[in-house]
Amino acid sequence: MGILSWILFGLIAGALAKFIMPGNDPGGLIKTILIGIAGAFVGGFIGSFLGFGGVNQFDFRSLLVAVGGALVLLFVYRKLKGK
Repeated sequence: MGILSWILFGLIAGALAKFIMPGNDPGGLIKTILIGIAGAFVGGFIGSFLGFGGVNQFDFRSLLVAVGGALVLLFVYRKLKGK
């Protein structure tokens, strides 16, 4: 996937993660995209480790893995920020 695809994918994954786990998080669109992109990376690593596969293309399974990783990162981010 190209960089624009990763940004779009990150935006979708980050937005879904914030929708699933709502709260008062500082930041806006940029932070949502960054959490989503990093979540895709973390989710791909965890998914590969557990045998589910990584994030290789724009499909539903990859989206689930990316959202799962974004949820993990959002949880850790909130714990570190004390929210």
